[in-house]
Amino acid sequence: MQNLGRLGFSEEQADLLDVAANFCAQRSPVQRVRALMTDELGHDPGVWRETVDLGWLGVAIPEAYGGVGLSLAEVVPIAEQMGRRLLTVPFVSSTLAAQALLKGASEDQKQRILPLIVSGSPATLALAEAESDWDLEAIASTAMRLPDGGLTLSGVKRLTVDAHVAERIITSVMLDGSPALVIVDAADIPAAARRRETIIDETRRSFEIDLTGVPVAGANLMPQELARHALHHIHLAANLLTAAEMCGGAQAVIDTTLDYLKTRKQFGQLIGSYQALKHPIVDAYVRYEQARSHLYSAAHNFSDQGAGEIATRMAKAEADAAFSFASDRAIQFHGGFGFTYDCDAQLYRRRAIWSAAQHGDATYHKRRLAELLLPAP
Repeated sequence: MQNLGRLGFSEEQADLLDVAANFCAQRSPVQRVRALMTDELGHDPGVWRETVDLGWLGVAIPEAYGGVGLSLAEVVPIAEQMGRRLLTVPFVSSTLAAQALLKGASEDQKQRILPLIVSGSPATLALAEAESDWDLEAIASTAMRLPDGGLTLSGVKRLTVDAHVAERIITSVMLDGSPALVIVDAADIPAAARRRETIIDETRRSFEIDLTGVPVAGANLMPQELARHALHHIHLAANLLTAAEMCGGAQAVIDTTLDYLKTRKQFGQLIGSYQALKHPIVDAYVRYEQARSHLYSAAHNFSDQGAGEIATRMAKAEADAAFSFASDRAIQFHGGFGFTYDCDAQLYRRRAIWSAAQHGDATYHKRRLAELLLPAP
C-alpha cells in the first residue's frame, strides 16, 4: 500500500509514446477511420503489418520467446495513442492473448505460440458469456475429455474482439468442476459458428462464437492449476490497456472540441468566449489529466502485489469518468450538428460507451476498490 502513490515514466515509455503518436496520427486520420467503419475487415492489413514490424507485439514478451523483454507499462503509451486516433488493429487483443499465455501456459505452449504472436499472427480472448458480470471465473461453457486425450467444447462466448482475423482464440471453460483455459485453433471453428455482433462502437469488430462441438487437442489445454491466476492477470491487464485507450480518446475529443470552440461563431462571437462553455471544457481537461496520472501510476505499479490491482482499478474508473464526460460535452457543444452521424465527436462518445462496459465499468471497479481498501472485519 505504501507504493500506491508512485508515478513513474520511463525513458522507454517516452520513446514509445513519441513513435506511437507520430505513427497513429499519420496512419489513422479520421477520414480513414470512417472509411474502415464500413469495411468488413475493419482495419488496414498494411498498417497491422507496420505495427508488427515496429516490434510492438513483442514489447511485453520476454526475449526468450522472441520479444523485446519489457512490460505492460511500455505497452500503455502505444495503446493510449491508438485510442487517441481510433486506430483499430488486433494489437490489444493479441497482446492480451500473449499475457494469458505468459501467466497460464506451459513452457512448451509458450515456446510454440508466443513467437508466432510476435511475428504478427493475431490472437484473441473469448471469455465473456451471456450472464457474465465481469467475473472471469463465472463460466458456463464446458469442456469434456475425450478418450484420445483431447477435449470437445460446449457453450457460447460473446464480445470476442477480432475473432474474424485471430488465428488462435484462448477461451475459458469449466473442466472437471474448475476453470480452465484452452487454446483453440480458429480454423477448427466453423464459419457458421461465428456471428458478428452489432455494437455501439462501429470501429470495432466483435463476435459471438458457438463453441459447441469444437475440438481441442490435448496439447492446447493450458495447465489447469494456473487458470485462476491467469484469469485474474488477464482481467487487470485488460483494464490497464482499456484505460490507456480511453485516456487517449479523452485527449482527442477535448482537442476536437477546443478546435470547434475556437472557430465557431454565434451572434458575432466565438462560442469559446462564453463562460458556459469555458468552464466545462476546463473541467473535462482536469478530469483527463487526473485520469492520465492514474493511468501511468497503474502502469508503474502494475506488477506490485496489491498496489498494482488497486492502482489499475482506480485508473479504469477515472478513465471511464473522464472519457464519458469529455465526449458527452463534445456532442453538446457542437449543438445540433453534434447529434448527427457526420460529427466526429460521436465517434468518441461511442468508443467511450463501449470501453466503459469492457472488463468492468466505473461502478464495478469502485465496488471492488471498497472491498480491497476497506476489508470486512
